[in-house]
Amino acid sequence: MHDIPKVLKIAEVRTENPTVKTYVFKSGLGAKPGQFVNVWMPRVNEKPFSVAYCDDKEFWLTIAAVGPFSKKFHEEFKVGGKLGVRGPYGHGYTVLKDKHIALLAGGYGAAPMYYLAHEAVKNGCKVEFIVGARNKDLLLYTDRIEKMEGVKLHIATDDGSMGRKGYNTVILQELIAAGGIDMVMTCGPEIMMKGAMDICEKAGVPIEVSIERYMKCGSGVCGNCCVDGLGVPVCKKGPVMSGEMARKIDGLAKWHRDNVGMKVSW
Repeated sequence: MHDIPKVLKIAEVRTENPTVKTYVFKSGLGAKPGQFVNVWMPRVNEKPFSVAYCDDKEFWLTIAAVGPFSKKFHEEFKVGGKLGVRGPYGHGYTVLKDKHIALLAGGYGAAPMYYLAHEAVKNGCKVEFIVGARNKDLLLYTDRIEKMEGVKLHIATDDGSMGRKGYNTVILQELIAAGGIDMVMTCGPEIMMKGAMDICEKAGVPIEVSIERYMKCGSGVCGNCCVDGLGVPVCKKGPVMSGEMARKIDGLAKWHRDNVGMKVSW
């Protein structure tokens, strides 16, 4: 499966929270943690979504109803529904072996981070999984993460309704200060990832971040997701980049460009 959309049937739909659902497809994909696919909704549009889990028998897409496309997706697609999927695309996370790593997930970023944790544990890694959300009702994947061997779950909510009250980056800073963290990987709001980059730079710990931009073709041809400062397409050189590379993006955590290239504040 790659550039030509493959028509797939939805095998299962799981409600994660009031705005998020996970769609399960019984098909091999060959995606690595951090990669994405383009989902085509017939007669509507096509949008990119991160892969939440993948093995040789199935893959998951965890989709939040935040815009016209995803809201329509939630409303219309049930078990048995068919849609087009092409990919996987992009550069994924580095899956280390026998290391102590910290995964920092904000909001919807918990889904692709779950897949990374799954693969890291298989490689003998010890994982600190830090999840953050505005409140407990918006937390994702915490039940699954708690059941994973070799993974310690840390929760932060803005309102203190579950776990630590405040930002999840504070937990990251404490873990790094305690020593022993070999690498950090993060996915979520750009301002959160920028905060994590600053913490890691000060501590001398390497970090990988997932940069979200308006990706159309997935193959680097259209240029829509090229970032200022670097001039490279995120769909090819990302979404996952080193912190060192991401720092060269103009407007990081401040603004991005929409589908016609206009600057939009985060």
